[in-house]
Amino acid sequence: MQFPPELLTPDEMAQADHAAPRLGTPGLSLMENAGRAVARAIRQRIRPARTLVLCGGGGNGGDGYVVARLLAQEGWPVAVASLTEPRAGSDASFMAARWKGPRHRFSSAEAARADLVIDAIFGAGLSRDLDPEVAAVLAAARRRVAIDVPSGLDGGTGAARGVVSPAELTVTFFRLKPGHLLLPGRELCGELVLADIGMPEAVLAPIGCRTFANGPTLWSLPKLTMDGQKYTRGMLTVLAGSQMAGAARMASMGARRAGAGLLTVVVQGNGDVLRATEPGLIVSDEPLEALLEDKRRRTWLCGPGLGLDRAREALPALIAADRQILADADALGACAGEPDRLRGVAVITPHGGEFAKLFGPIGQDKLAAARAAAARIDAVVVLKGADTVIAAPDGRAAINHNAPPSLATAGSGDVLAGIIAGLLTQGMPAWDAAAAGVWLHGEAARLADPNSGGAGLIAEDLGDGIAAALGLALGTREGPAGPALVGDARVG
Repeated sequence: MQFPPELLTPDEMAQADHAAPRLGTPGLSLMENAGRAVARAIRQRIRPARTLVLCGGGGNGGDGYVVARLLAQEGWPVAVASLTEPRAGSDASFMAARWKGPRHRFSSAEAARADLVIDAIFGAGLSRDLDPEVAAVLAAARRRVAIDVPSGLDGGTGAARGVVSPAELTVTFFRLKPGHLLLPGRELCGELVLADIGMPEAVLAPIGCRTFANGPTLWSLPKLTMDGQKYTRGMLTVLAGSQMAGAARMASMGARRAGAGLLTVVVQGNGDVLRATEPGLIVSDEPLEALLEDKRRRTWLCGPGLGLDRAREALPALIAADRQILADADALGACAGEPDRLRGVAVITPHGGEFAKLFGPIGQDKLAAARAAAARIDAVVVLKGADTVIAAPDGRAAINHNAPPSLATAGSGDVLAGIIAGLLTQGMPAWDAAAAGVWLHGEAARLADPNSGGAGLIAEDLGDGIAAALGLALGTREGPAGPALVGDARVG
């Protein structure tokens, strides 16, 4: 399922809400449509049941009153419990006045008695930790459906503000927020439905969105041409060490599958361990200085299996030669505590531990940490994980959401570095190549063996999956529905 790429922070979503009436869509209409979308999503998934709607005093609570009214009209046994009453004269106050059904105490006992609890207490913009008393009421529920986000989830960072009870279904509106895709938020939301509630698309223009859900709508892959040949597709040079030659092999496989025209692995030590492997690998033991004299060797992958000592020597030489560099693994370890030594590279691909050794702890705001790192070293930062963040020095950031847990296996990071380097070699801009590489990597794992659900996947299996993922992104192959985000309730 494809979702719009723009991700709006809670503040940006508030701007959109405030702009909508000026563009001809009143707030009351948006609130009625939001409640209708939630009620519809619930009816599509859950049989009529004794339902308690927990309402806060803001817009999220106003949506909840609409849901209660519409479900009651369908014959559901519904009651409302209000944490606080809406502000007089607000849209939420108008919707609360339209609710004529039963009202219960806002308590754990009432939540426990219900078969279904609808969480309409706080939306994504909550700026404090959830009160323990409110958290206890939500925790008492047997089944929870959340409006916008589960109460206490920070929509900007995906962090849990206090104790947040997971929902089995979360319905949000117009655009997703970063917190819907960043962990732990993505898991706390359960099934995620994005509803069209009639918000004018024109509200986006003045916001100038800088955060996106990663996917093929963000970037364009290089396309083959009839007159192309290996040199026009680009030359990639991979610096490798003979002690961990497998890392270079995995990276090279990723780069070649991603389309690098000609790939050379430069080995210090016994190059025979690589010469006897894939026939498409060109293996060289020439000195780095001699290889740098070849101006066609524009793009370099420095790090996988290289060794810290050699990385400390090679990386400054590549930077001084003004090459396009992807720094990974040992190239990152060689700069631990000294991240400014990476200035001059194009892309870095750290996992969380490598990032912390370079820049310090990530903290609860992964987006902000990646953006700050990218600005500091003036390079694209791929902060890896199940919710990989791709951040550019100019503030753009994408959050990836298609990577399955099966990618947590040795060598998969080397394959990712190779895919990105292969795309850089073909002329993709750094941020585009990094975002595309991360998406292709995740999709390759899903497609490598769709019948097993990822069980038994190893990094070597990703090769065929990369080819299939490229076909999906280029529109030449059909694939299974996306795994991470499900459903789209539209107001009709």
